[in-house]
Amino acid sequence: MPGELHAIIGPNGAGKTTLLNQIGGQLIANTGTITFDGTDITSLPVQDRARLGIGRTFQVPKIFPSFAAADNPAIGVLGRRRHTFGMWTHVHKLGDLGAQTDAALAAVGIAEKRYAQTELLSHGDRRLVEIATALAGQPRLLLLDEPMAGLGRDESLRMSTLLKTLKGGAAIVMVEHDMDAVFSLADTVTVLAHGKVIASGRPADIRNDPQVRLSYLGADDDA
Repeated sequence: MPGELHAIIGPNGAGKTTLLNQIGGQLIANTGTITFDGTDITSLPVQDRARLGIGRTFQVPKIFPSFAAADNPAIGVLGRRRHTFGMWTHVHKLGDLGAQTDAALAAVGIAEKRYAQTELLSHGDRRLVEIATALAGQPRLLLLDEPMAGLGRDESLRMSTLLKTLKGGAAIVMVEHDMDAVFSLADTVTVLAHGKVIASGRPADIRNDPQVRLSYLGADDDA
């Protein structure tokens, strides 16, 4: 739903990333349909889905490592504009591009690192650059694949705080193994196992679901 953070959880191999890949267009579904805001997008390529308002991050951040941090969200802005480039036109002369990229970096809390080479940033900051790049495309739906993966305690807390600030804007579908983050952030939780939904509902209901506790959360009914 618009403004909702919907978490997808489940054991490794459950199909969580496959689900995001099909929504985002990285993997074309071989059966069924995918609709976004009433539009059938099942056969649309990634770029067309992005232009409809679907943004994406990955388990391993997909960024331009040799670019400055600010140049990554600049790609997101230019993609949204469908800009046709002149061969000798410097992109930073294109209107308010700099202001928009700075705003994307500020939204994730790393505006002061705009000129840093992306590959020299910490793992946590590279994740934030990737999220800023997705946000620069002004998504209506943001797909996040394990945003907490590989983060230390302080970085995880910073990411949780960021996700709380993003809630209520773009709808978010988040795959995550950090259960503390899932149950503190999600409005709805869906549990996958072997490619099938075994439960879906409010976080409190999922936490107390006997089948979920037994098959995934690692607790029996008396725990």
